[in-house]
Amino acid sequence: MESILFVSKDQRAFHQIHSGLRSEFRIENASSKQAALELLQKKPFTFLFIDIEILKGSGQTGGYKAIFQPFWKLYPTIEIVVMSPQEMLREAVMAVKAGAGNYLTYPIVPEEVELVTETVHASMIARSELEYLRDQFWETKSLEIIKTKSPQMKVVYDKVRSVSPTRSTVLLTGGTGTGKGVLANLIHQHSNRRDSQFISVHCGAIPDTLLESELFGHERGAFTGAVKRKLGKFEIAGGGTIFLDEVGTITPSAQIKLLQILQDGTFQRVGGEVTLEAKVRIIAATNADLKKMCEDGLFRKDLYYRLNVFPIEIPPLKERMEDIPHLIEGFLKTLNNFNTKEIYHIDPDVLEGCKHYPWPGNIRELENLIERAYILETSSVLTSENFPIELVELGVSPAILSGDSPLTLAEARRRDIENFERNYLKELLTQQKGKIKESAKVAGITTRQLHKLMAKYGIRKETFK
Repeated sequence: MESILFVSKDQRAFHQIHSGLRSEFRIENASSKQAALELLQKKPFTFLFIDIEILKGSGQTGGYKAIFQPFWKLYPTIEIVVMSPQEMLREAVMAVKAGAGNYLTYPIVPEEVELVTETVHASMIARSELEYLRDQFWETKSLEIIKTKSPQMKVVYDKVRSVSPTRSTVLLTGGTGTGKGVLANLIHQHSNRRDSQFISVHCGAIPDTLLESELFGHERGAFTGAVKRKLGKFEIAGGGTIFLDEVGTITPSAQIKLLQILQDGTFQRVGGEVTLEAKVRIIAATNADLKKMCEDGLFRKDLYYRLNVFPIEIPPLKERMEDIPHLIEGFLKTLNNFNTKEIYHIDPDVLEGCKHYPWPGNIRELENLIERAYILETSSVLTSENFPIELVELGVSPAILSGDSPLTLAEARRRDIENFERNYLKELLTQQKGKIKESAKVAGITTRQLHKLMAKYGIRKETFK
């Protein structure tokens, strides 16, 4: 028998709810939020019908999503239906947007109760069926990662789903901070090698003189300082997956050895003669244009073709803005797990600004900004004071002529020009990967003028590399 928890002081509404339900429903009532939580601790309920004024009067800040959290913590699948007077209809809609299943308005009509419960129930069944089908492939811990509203990312995850069970080499391309490492791990976790090692190597962070030794190992005496044999990453990762991040930075001699592994599945340690078998799957990643590097003679064409068996291009964050609310929610959830704070909401102006900011640092930049704001925040909501002013300004409506002190034409023009210049410079530096000379040339100004503008808006070239 399905159960409903009714939370309101209006007994007439309780009887109307009761008369609008089929006999298979069990209904219990409570007069306060605290009483409802105590009942939920004792037994689960399918639905929670709760008066919106009780929710609003709970004393908790941070929007409805934060207010719903105590209920969802006790019973994550509970469906919440808010009950609202007509004059608070806007609040009811906001509650639905924050995660409530539906709403009812006073006076309660039994026929509407039946319709709402059937609608929400049908939605629950459809969602559980969809989740069941997804669970047939995706690991439970990966379901949050693959949640997306972006059509481009849905294509990416479809490709991951297709290639993961195979032995094929994968080449991940995309800008710095787009999540290539997360995607590589996702592929490994859904392959038949999931129980073996996943070894990540940032090729660009290893000095050229040590790269071959790190990847392939070396024999004792192979070079000065090689006092004993060392196993390389390819040997250590035997049977598992090796992720070569920034593969475009490896030396020509390392390229030859990597090509041998991809062609024959064999390699030798540095200074060694014994041929070893490389029982690994290779996932490579780069933010460089390997095809152009081949044309410029900086990367071997035959190696490129061997790496590019199954390419997956990851879109930058600015092309998947619809995922920003979900990403922020995930970052906050992680931060809450590792800290004593409980922050579930973000200032609407900041969230709106996030959707207009160009994000040169992609997801990594967003994560860093959220973590910084989280550390500084003293309330239960991430407020605008703890975010860069240029991001907040992007989310605030101009309202040039409203208020007691409307802006003069000159001031309004100056503000718009500054916003334009700031956003233009960030887009330009993103495209040119932080290269000052090239950026100044495209902008039609001198490098000195560019440096001056960057200083004015607090923009650093290192952010865009």
